[in-house]
Amino acid sequence: MELEPELMLQEARESVEAAQSYRRELSQRLQGLREARRQIKESASQTRDVLKQHFNDLKGTLAKLLDERLVTLLQEVDTIEQETIKPLDDCQKLIEHGVNTAEDLVQEGELAIRGGIGEQNEKLWSFTKKASHIQLDSLPEVPLLVDVPCLSAQLDDSILNIVKDHIFKHGTVASRPPVQIEELIEKPGGIIVRWCKVDDDFTAQDYRLQFRKCTSNHFEDVYVGSETEFIVLHIDPNVDYQFRVCARGDGRQEWSPWSVPQIGHSTLVPHEWTAGFEGYSLSSRRNIALRNDAESSGVLYSSAPTYFCGQTFFCPVDRVETVGQPDRRDSIGVCAEKQNGYDSLQRDQAVCISTNGAVFVNGKEMTNQLPAVTSGSTVTFDVEAVTLGSTNNNEGGNFKLRLHSQLGLRGFTGVEKWKSKFDIFDGFLYETLLPLALSLLISSFLHTETPWLLLGHLLHNGQNSVI
Repeated sequence: MELEPELMLQEARESVEAAQSYRRELSQRLQGLREARRQIKESASQTRDVLKQHFNDLKGTLAKLLDERLVTLLQEVDTIEQETIKPLDDCQKLIEHGVNTAEDLVQEGELAIRGGIGEQNEKLWSFTKKASHIQLDSLPEVPLLVDVPCLSAQLDDSILNIVKDHIFKHGTVASRPPVQIEELIEKPGGIIVRWCKVDDDFTAQDYRLQFRKCTSNHFEDVYVGSETEFIVLHIDPNVDYQFRVCARGDGRQEWSPWSVPQIGHSTLVPHEWTAGFEGYSLSSRRNIALRNDAESSGVLYSSAPTYFCGQTFFCPVDRVETVGQPDRRDSIGVCAEKQNGYDSLQRDQAVCISTNGAVFVNGKEMTNQLPAVTSGSTVTFDVEAVTLGSTNNNEGGNFKLRLHSQLGLRGFTGVEKWKSKFDIFDGFLYETLLPLALSLLISSFLHTETPWLLLGHLLHNGQNSVI
C-alpha cells in the first residue's frame, strides 16, 4: 500500500531534519576532535621547546660550573707552587752567595800564595786574616725530595657515573597534569575557581592558581595554598579570563605541569557603595567606606540592587576597634529595597544581625541569637525563593524569601558554626524575581573589607569605621 503524498512529504521533512541534526552533531564532534588534535600538537610543540631550552641552559650552566671548578683547582696549584718554591729560592740565593764568596776567596788566596812568605808579602797576611773570618765549614740545609711537595691531581672518575645516572633520570614527560580545573562560578566582580586531582597516585601538598585576561600574554599568581577553591576578585564584567592550576607534591620543591587553561567570565557587576553620601569617604573601587568626621547618621546603601536570590553573600570582619559606645542599631543585614528616612535596617522588609548577635526580621527581634560579631568572624547570607502555590507567566503566585544566616570563625573550612533560618518578605512572584538590594549596616567599631559586596552602613555615636 502506497503512502499518501502528504505523509510522504512529512516523512521526508522529518528525515531531512534528522539528517540536519545528525550533521550538526557530527560537526560538533569534528570540532571537538580538531580542538583535541590542536591541544596535543600545541602542547607537544611547547613541550619540545621547553625541553630544548632547559637542556641548553643546563649544558651552559654545567660548562660554566666546570670552568669555575677548573679555575679554582688551577689557582690552588699556583698557590701551593708559590708557597713551596719560595723557601727553595731563598736557600738557592744563600748557596749562590756562598759560592761567589768561596770563588773570590780562592782567587785571592792563589795570588797570595804566589807571592811567597816574605816579610813584605802583605797579600798573604791580608788573605789569611780574611779567611779566618769566613765560616768555610757552614753549609745550608737542602731539603730532601721526599720532604718537598710533589703536586698531583686527584680526580674521581665515579662522578661521571653519578652525573650520568642523574642525567638519565632528569626530567619526565607527562601526558596530562595531576590537577584540573573543574568549575568556574561567576560572582559579582569575581569568579570562584574550583579544581581537583585527576591522578590518584599524586599526593598534593600545595596548589598554585594563575589567571590572565585572554588578551594578555602573561599569567599572574593569584593563590598558593592547600585549598581546592579560590575566589578571584577585581574581575571586570563581561571580560574573558584564562585560569590554570598546578600542584606541588608532598615533600617536593618543583611544581607539576599546568592544567589545561579554562576560560571564564562574570556577567555580574561588582558590588560597591553609593557615592556622595555625607559622612563617608570611599576607596577608588568604592568597596571600602571610611567614616569621616562629618556629622551624619543613617544607612549607607549599595549603589545598585545587584544581589540576587541563589547567591551567597559573605562579609568577613577583618578588624575590630572599640571607639565610643556601641549601639544596638549597628548591624549587618540585607533588605528588599532602599528606604530613605530610616536610621537602621531594623525595619520592615529587612533582616539584620546586630553586632551583639541579636537577629532582627522585619523590625522584630528574634528569640534565637548568634554570637557577637568580633574580629575574625564571617557573616554569611543565603537567600532562596520559596514558592507558595502555582505560578505562571501571566498571573504569578505567592512566595516567601527564606534567608539562611550563618556566623562562623575564619579558618573553620566547611564548618557551619552557628546558623539561623528565617522566612521574610511575603510577596508576589512573577516570571523573574526583581533583584534584591543588599544593604550592610555594621557597628561603627567594625572594620571590614568585602570587595564584591553590595553594602550599606549605619553609624551612631560619632564612631569611626572602615568597611
